[in-house]
Amino acid sequence: MSSLGILGVGTMGEALIKGIQGSSIAKQFTIAGSTKSEASAAVVAEKYKIDCGTDNARVVKKSDVLLLAVKPHQAEAVLAEAAGSFRKGQLLISICAALTLDKLRKWSGGKCALVRAMPNTPAIVGEGMTVFCAEKGLAEAEVQKAEAIFSTMGSVARLEESLMDAATGLSGCGPAYVFLMIEALSEAGVKLGIPRKTSTLLAAQTLMGSAKMVLERGEHPAAMKDEVTTPAGCTIDGLMALEEGKLRVTLIKGVLAAAKRSSTLV
Repeated sequence: MSSLGILGVGTMGEALIKGIQGSSIAKQFTIAGSTKSEASAAVVAEKYKIDCGTDNARVVKKSDVLLLAVKPHQAEAVLAEAAGSFRKGQLLISICAALTLDKLRKWSGGKCALVRAMPNTPAIVGEGMTVFCAEKGLAEAEVQKAEAIFSTMGSVARLEESLMDAATGLSGCGPAYVFLMIEALSEAGVKLGIPRKTSTLLAAQTLMGSAKMVLERGEHPAAMKDEVTTPAGCTIDGLMALEEGKLRVTLIKGVLAAAKRSSTLV
């Protein structure tokens, strides 16, 4: 059995705990964690029945796999606090946006095997998208371990580190773009007389169902869009209005802007 230590149990840390505890790999890990305060540590310990405190170094000493789950601006201080406790043979996984493998290696003391990952918030409901990269030469067993951990929260994809900021702008920030689209579609339904709760259901289920079709059928979204768009029908009028409003290019610009900002966070 491996021991997993989570440095900074917040929203994503909790999602990971829930994912692991409810998965087929639950018996492979004992979990410990740390939080900023004794009060929050007590809440996490009681809620998930794990060892949780405020001493980062203690968590590092007792763990084989470590997940750095703090805010990007907190990462250096947290790693510095526990730097003397890291050892060879440990796997250190960071989910801090913009924290490069080079900085992770420098701040942690250079003893651990390293993985940089970016999950997104749908991980909270088990439908997350996690993108990760591994340091050069990382053993395949360690790569598989990271994949297994993040698979408990949804889907996983491996990229080169040079694409991690791009992935942050797309899937990391993407849920906010989708929530905005759901809100807008729901408002349109309200404008047309549909009760707000029902309108939100229509919008959210439509996006979820459409996304599932893309994933399961594996076809280009444009081809599937054409299936919905019958000649002289109402869908083409709606699409024309969206094109006039530059929805497509606006979404592209949103991803580009978020990716650019990601590269400057740490």
